Amino acid sequence: MSTLDWGVLGLTLTVIIVYGIYRSRGNRNMDDYLLAGNSLPWYHVCLSVMATQASAVTFLSAPGQGFSDGMRFVQFYFGLPLAMVVLSITFVPIFHRLKVYTAYEFLEGRFDRRVRSFTAILFLISRGLSTGISIYAPAIILSTILGWNIYLTNLIMGGIVLVYTVTGGTKAISYTHLQQMLIVTGAMAVAGYITVHMLPDGVGFTDALQVAGKAGRMNLVDLEFNPESRYNIWSGLIGGFFLQLSYFGTDQSQVGRYLTGQSVGQSRLGLLMNGMLKVPMQFLILLVGVLVFVFYQYRESPIFFNTQETDKLRNSPHAQAYNLLEIKHQLLTTARQKEVLNLQEALQTDNETGVESARKALLDADAAIKTNRDNVVKLIKKNNPTADTNDTNYVFLRFVLDYLPHGLIGLLIAVIFSASMGSIAAAYNSLASTTVVDIYKRSLRPGASDAHYVAASRWATVGWGVFCIVVAQFANRMGNMIEAVNILGSLFYGVILGIFVVAFYFRNIGGRATFLAAVIGEILVVVCWQLNLMAFLWLNVVGCVLVVGIAWLIEQFKKEVPEA
Repeated sequence: MSTLDWGVLGLTLTVIIVYGIYRSRGNRNMDDYLLAGNSLPWYHVCLSVMATQASAVTFLSAPGQGFSDGMRFVQFYFGLPLAMVVLSITFVPIFHRLKVYTAYEFLEGRFDRRVRSFTAILFLISRGLSTGISIYAPAIILSTILGWNIYLTNLIMGGIVLVYTVTGGTKAISYTHLQQMLIVTGAMAVAGYITVHMLPDGVGFTDALQVAGKAGRMNLVDLEFNPESRYNIWSGLIGGFFLQLSYFGTDQSQVGRYLTGQSVGQSRLGLLMNGMLKVPMQFLILLVGVLVFVFYQYRESPIFFNTQETDKLRNSPHAQAYNLLEIKHQLLTTARQKEVLNLQEALQTDNETGVESARKALLDADAAIKTNRDNVVKLIKKNNPTADTNDTNYVFLRFVLDYLPHGLIGLLIAVIFSASMGSIAAAYNSLASTTVVDIYKRSLRPGASDAHYVAASRWATVGWGVFCIVVAQFANRMGNMIEAVNILGSLFYGVILGIFVVAFYFRNIGGRATFLAAVIGEILVVVCWQLNLMAFLWLNVVGCVLVVGIAWLIEQFKKEVPEA
């Protein structure tokens, strides 16, 4: 990166942090620190909710997902708008009416302390692990650019966010989210425009989409009902609906964002706008990855996008074997460039026979390149058994550093940093608030002053920050990060949602039945995942249905067999 890039990066991050702390001055009590005094308008709620979900994982892994797998990941979000409607009708007014700090306070009044504590613990485990991945994502950037040790970089990245989270609380997070989302949206749009602009003369946006379609990257909708398929319209509408309903309705990192709304109406409007904007936003981010894929059809792509690992190979006993594979890669990419030009010519002349012939040749060329790349991966593993061989997380970063103009590089790196800061800060805050409100205040130190609980919240934030940084040290073993985050969520969110569904809609089911059903349901969900019985999105449906069904059966059994 140039001096200009470092300047843009430093200025952007400094403005965001200073402004957030400035606007959050005066936090004196729990309402201010955890709920921002219920003072924020709908657009703050909307952008804060979006920023909490759109971490650096989104802006690193999603373009890589689009590059390697096409657009079908967008189906994951098809259930989101419907989930926002359900939340606005049911969850939001209940939480506002009860004036709770966390979503789990409601469960004790409805059931008992066991259900509240168990649900809070499930959230703390899932969010703590996911936040570790969110820390690791931007740490990749610094370690790649500067050659820093990844473990030290995780420590620095996770520690920086603690500064304004501990100092400013929820209000600081919400105000920084507002600026982050504006910067993110503008920068990603510019990145997409420049990618198209750098394509060869005569190849425009429409041409790029046609090439992507023939290469199998514009696979937007898959109508086949297949529980083993990770991404199709049914897993998105059904599994995605349950995941999003649980995430936005019961995950404190999200609930804490819309509890800051000035009123029920403002919180509802913020959530509904999030439902309208999230799918187009994710579509555009994936599309940037697809455009990068098209860009590399006309140019030689890296044989492996994580240059740290290939640099190690060049200085290893396997250097000669790697050099031969690199030469073969150059020949294969040259052949692919020829085929994509043939495809483009056939498309422009409406030569259907030529299009089909060129399409098959292009797919064959891509398959040959992939086979050659797989041999590189084998060499990397042989040279370094602990190496990260899933390089989809590096695709967009490598493209940015190699081809985008200086200044924009710094801005896009700032985008990834700021997005990460937003999601990490919200996670720290939600982990701390759940720990203090649902465990410390409820069971360990009831009746203390507001000042004491604010101080406890700050210390809890620090403690969870340390935990998440430790998790980040192992995140490189989890593969594609955007999938890893959602898999972790799917292991817990279905069960948590099931608990809330029973609480809201099955008034005759008590706390004991719900607690036992939640424990059994969580065990069965983990078993289903371990045995790989279905795609991960369906775990959300299974977890919810298991809790509701088992709780109902236990309650019926209790009625038939009265207690002595």
